[in-house]
Amino acid sequence: MTKRLHFADNRPARAVFMGTPEFALPSLEALAEGTTIVGVVSQPDRARGRGLASQPSPVSALALARGWPLIRPATLRDPDALATLRAWEPDLIVVAAYGRILSSTVLALPTVAPINVHASLLPRHRGASPIAAALLAGDTTTGVTIMLMAQEMDAGDILLQQTVAIAPDDTTGTLTARLAEVGGRALAEAVACLRTDGLEPQPQDPAAVTFAPRLTKDDGRVRWSEPAVVIERKIRAFTPWPSAFTTLAGRTLKLVRARVAPTRPAAGVAPGTVIALGDAISVATGDGALDVVTVQAEGKRALDARAFVAGARLAVGTRLDDAP
Repeated sequence: MTKRLHFADNRPARAVFMGTPEFALPSLEALAEGTTIVGVVSQPDRARGRGLASQPSPVSALALARGWPLIRPATLRDPDALATLRAWEPDLIVVAAYGRILSSTVLALPTVAPINVHASLLPRHRGASPIAAALLAGDTTTGVTIMLMAQEMDAGDILLQQTVAIAPDDTTGTLTARLAEVGGRALAEAVACLRTDGLEPQPQDPAAVTFAPRLTKDDGRVRWSEPAVVIERKIRAFTPWPSAFTTLAGRTLKLVRARVAPTRPAAGVAPGTVIALGDAISVATGDGALDVVTVQAEGKRALDARAFVAGARLAVGTRLDDAP
């Protein structure tokens, strides 16, 4: 077992933070409260918005606003980036949704530890999409793990965990926002523990490991042959990205919000068939029916089902296209 982590020096710990999206901001703020930020690492600026102008990541923007030293390398194997990291002489490297795997060279730099803020209760949902994975699995709870980083992705020892309940209507968007705040609080607690009793690393149980691979755009395609409960979870898990979608008359139709229908379709109705229209578009699935409450047609704004049906060529018996 890895030795207990403790920072006994009287001076503030020197910390390097690595992160990119908004999820990482509460963790960066918390780290700044308990340590001295000697450097921030984020991904390079990317084209964003309607004009596709190059803009900094949320983490980069905060670092620039606070005047913290910032680098945005394309890769941490770049000699200049490695030289900068060494010059910062970190006691801690803290990672939260950085989006890059760290080499053993980088992991060895801090005098105390490299630690990660991961949005699941490890060992469940290791990988790039843990929040969506929890929704897809129908989990009722998830949380944040502060972990000791290792070369294998998300396989390091657990230092601290905080649990979060998953609401029945949670999407990846709403759950990400809550977990981001919990991540900041958990990191603050972990940093405080380093100054007092320390943190005791606990190995993960290999038998309990599940994986959450990175999502692709095609993951959002609805397969109506699946059970209604599975499709409903996918709609929430893929909101806001990659979004769940089907096709109507050859054009993409995003499914924004839905619920499992209380009634089942008649025997023999093909999955993907519209079986009722009203406040929802009721669609037969491989097991049960799905009431689609909010949709978004290609190039249009999101509409409730009744408003969409009023302007669309949609009738009972219409077949929504299934993936081949």
